Amino acid sequence: MRLPLVNRLFGLFSHDVGIDLGTANTLVYVKGKGIVIREPSAVARHKKTKEILAIGTSAKRMLGRTPAMIETIRPLRDGVIADFDATAAMLTYYIKRVHESGSVIPKIPRPRIVIGIPSGVTEVERRAVADAAVAAGAREAHLIEEPMAAAIGAALPIEDPGGVFVVDIGGGTSEIAVISLGGIVLGRSIRVAGDEMDEAIINYVRLKYSLLIGQPSAEEVKIGIGSAISGKDKFAVVRGRDLENGLPKSVKLASSEVREALTPTIQEIIGSISDTIEETPPELISDIMERGIILAGGGSLLPGIDRVISEATKMPVWIADDPLTCVVRGCGKVLEDARLLAKMRVTRGL
Repeated sequence: MRLPLVNRLFGLFSHDVGIDLGTANTLVYVKGKGIVIREPSAVARHKKTKEILAIGTSAKRMLGRTPAMIETIRPLRDGVIADFDATAAMLTYYIKRVHESGSVIPKIPRPRIVIGIPSGVTEVERRAVADAAVAAGAREAHLIEEPMAAAIGAALPIEDPGGVFVVDIGGGTSEIAVISLGGIVLGRSIRVAGDEMDEAIINYVRLKYSLLIGQPSAEEVKIGIGSAISGKDKFAVVRGRDLENGLPKSVKLASSEVREALTPTIQEIIGSISDTIEETPPELISDIMERGIILAGGGSLLPGIDRVISEATKMPVWIADDPLTCVVRGCGKVLEDARLLAKMRVTRGL
């Protein structure tokens, strides 16, 4: 009886939080307050002492610009933890931030946490996320699969017998799932998403212009002039190192070139969506044709990607409201609904 009593006491003095622990960005939802943190998933630390120097936006600004004794890393790769210590430090920092309070009664950073994870991760990878949350101070860590969280965040009828088709295109993974009666009937998690789009732009510029650019520059180009369909050409200047003579060089990129670079990655995502549709039971297909495919995640903000997917699948495609926050909003809704929490959680770390 002691543990539930301790949990209730901590519940009075700490905030319950939902976290979208993404490869590119980390979003934090506080129960009763909404989304309070949107920061890049980046950590800067000293190579020898492992002292944390910066986290989030300030760390991302250091990418590719640090001296030899400092390393800037992204603790998650392809949706899973690549550096446990950096992930735990990042979670600790965000948990402490949401518990900073000017109230008379101080808040104790011992929250109950719901974290969105890719549906294709292994048991070891799931345990690593739960352990990192507990190491960061969580009294309970519940894991929910990202496509389910995205569907809940987009206010889709997940508990109806009819099928719901969700595609969450994130930074490290693209999550594809058919949901019915509160469970994932068919799911696919592919490690082809925003990071691969950035890599495609880097490779294209290197091959066509013999110019080496960094990941932050490629991401800026993707967000600025990237698209999935042809339209009026936009232009962006990228700067980097000339591979032929090692000197600085600038190149003016057109949106048609960026589209050419992104097409193979987009086609790979569409191929996985088509494969999932092929495997979906016929009764659910009729529901999905009625409701359409719902896109979430930062990748769905690429102009025209909904039209390209619609043309390839011959189905209506909709982009969820504020697709970037669908997963974290879903985690928040699960936090606030005890019945949903008991039904949806994948793993619990204590």
